Amino acid sequence: MKSTDGDIPQGRELSFAWLAGTVMTGLTSVLLMGAALYVSFLGQDTFSTAYEALQIEQPHTASATSLLIKTDRLKPVAQTRSDREIVEASIRETVDGRGMIRRQPFVRIRATLATSATALSDNIPAYDPVALLSRSQALAAQDDLQVSTDVYGAEVEGEVAVQTASLPVNIRPAVQISDKKAAEFVRAVIEGNFTDGDSAILGYAPIETGVRDLGIMTGEGISGVAENVTVMPKTHLAEDAGFGRSERVLTIREQSSLEDVLIKNGFTAQMIGAITKTLRNVYPSTILPAGARLRILFGPSRTSNSLIPYRMSIYVQDVHAATVALTDRGQYVLGLAPPAIEFPEEDTEEINVNNLPTIYRSIWETARKHDVPDEITDRIVAMFAYDLDLNKRIAPGDSIEILETPPDASARTELLYVGLKLGNTTRELYRFRTDDGTVDFYDPNGQSGKRFLQRRPLKGGGRISSRFGYRKHPVFGTYKLHSGVDLSAPRNTPIYAAGDGVVETAKWASGYGRYVKLKHVNGFETAYGHMNKIADGMAPGVRVRQGQIIGYVGTTGVSTGNHLHFEIKINGRFVDPLSVKLPRDKALPPQYQRQFAETVAQMQDLMQRDAKPMTVASTE
Repeated sequence: MKSTDGDIPQGRELSFAWLAGTVMTGLTSVLLMGAALYVSFLGQDTFSTAYEALQIEQPHTASATSLLIKTDRLKPVAQTRSDREIVEASIRETVDGRGMIRRQPFVRIRATLATSATALSDNIPAYDPVALLSRSQALAAQDDLQVSTDVYGAEVEGEVAVQTASLPVNIRPAVQISDKKAAEFVRAVIEGNFTDGDSAILGYAPIETGVRDLGIMTGEGISGVAENVTVMPKTHLAEDAGFGRSERVLTIREQSSLEDVLIKNGFTAQMIGAITKTLRNVYPSTILPAGARLRILFGPSRTSNSLIPYRMSIYVQDVHAATVALTDRGQYVLGLAPPAIEFPEEDTEEINVNNLPTIYRSIWETARKHDVPDEITDRIVAMFAYDLDLNKRIAPGDSIEILETPPDASARTELLYVGLKLGNTTRELYRFRTDDGTVDFYDPNGQSGKRFLQRRPLKGGGRISSRFGYRKHPVFGTYKLHSGVDLSAPRNTPIYAAGDGVVETAKWASGYGRYVKLKHVNGFETAYGHMNKIADGMAPGVRVRQGQIIGYVGTTGVSTGNHLHFEIKINGRFVDPLSVKLPRDKALPPQYQRQFAETVAQMQDLMQRDAKPMTVASTE
């Protein structure tokens, strides 16, 4: 084809050189625009360059921006709660064989769960639900912990000795109810006219039913029951996205050390040293007065799976005092004040869904921020590991409440109560000591937090690669029920028995590959497929205990990668291992119910009491 050199092709004329140049120009433009958009939306790994950070501050002419109203921000802002308080009550304890009543302080923590993970929780133990088993067992009796709050409410100053003596035979307690009233009550119950609390009076055990239990309990099919619906937040696709930036605004409630505040907000000792040195000429004080504000901008770290502070600004009487910012070279230098805002009364934090940590890490992050000893935090996550998938992300607004004793002479504290609110569900566990000296934690109904089956029975818990429900088979392409949950993990990761039981099958089973099936009590069965190897000694009739290794992760049978296919059957029907209601492992004997109910009432009242001012500096 012909074309005039240097001219635009006319009509049907075509120059391949001109066409190639046009295409390359277009591709180059697209790449440049893509790069610009990437930087605009995802940001860089540091807040500013040294040159930008050191520019002379200019007065802001724009109006202040409120954190609590809708603006051009893409990330929502939520109020956060962070209370660490002291409450007091009268308790009775035994000292040298004598009963004494004295005032006892308790530490109460009420806080929203951390919505971002920082260096504060970088070195926590790796999540392993099976390893948590041994850390949630009942505590042995300890004489120095025989503390009872059964005189709760009897306010005393100092200590009061308690003496007991038999009542004289001529003293008769007042009658609480007449025989006539008792007879009328019994007649009303028999005739069915009593409706207030009749389930407790008649003494039957109500069966808790759920959507997934209906077919099992009635013996009928599950037609019409939403068996295969998985409820997930709209932002679940962000799980694979990288971390983003978020800003935290907090108020200093009492005069505090700058170092203490920064440590509890994700700054390392090295960062604090650099910041203190940088602030020396513009903000030499290392003490933050009550009412001071901090604005901390967090962003992703290049070297760890957590957020690091990009910028920190100090405000005194809501006037900007100083700002430090992280440079591209990893140094903190003086920087410009961020855009002005209207400071809210409560502390706030931007919610970036990419930054939301797992329940497990968020509990650790929150506990360390509030000086909860690691031993207590470890027990808290262990108690909830049976009932919850701690690898799931938290949601904004999730919270935790903790009640513990203050440190004793040996710096030991004891957990008394923990309440974990996730979404619309609150799980509470109360400490209780039985007559044999055993200490354990129970829910308000006297059930322990432990389940007799685990939901993710392999080391580390695995990663959910396929959930229970109907799906397109990854190998055959057919649409059929996926009867369990797939938990991806490296080859030869140990697989544990989900509960005490008896081996029913341990062999190669067609598409399941190397396969183990366990039979448990009350019609429960669990099955484990695609093992690389079945553990030695696994054979039909062999008894196993919860947490015992029964095999190792592999990809045998019809499989597309290393994972555990885990199934639970109840009375022969498949159920979702991650959401089916599982029986509790232990319940308080009936003789303790009244005493336990009193303990619950006392703890609940302690959680509502007015607090005393903290004798140590608060960080928020």
